[in-house]
Amino acid sequence: MDNQTKELDQWELALEDQIKIVKKCQQDMGLTSCTKCTKILECNIRKQYVRSVYESMSKGSGGGFEF
Repeated sequence: MDNQTKELDQWELALEDQIKIVKKCQQDMGLTSCTKCTKILECNIRKQYVRSVYESMSKGSGGGFEF
């Protein structure tokens, strides 16, 4: 891998923030994965994380996203 620091765009920065939030939640709940959480289906933190992942991949170009 390249050792140079890559400049992150706004969507990647938002994703990095969401990753920190998810990891803190997992740590607070004593979990290593969201899939082990009983609140996974109604979790707003996870929903925002998934949205950030999608937006970082699409660079905000919109469109639908379904599982």
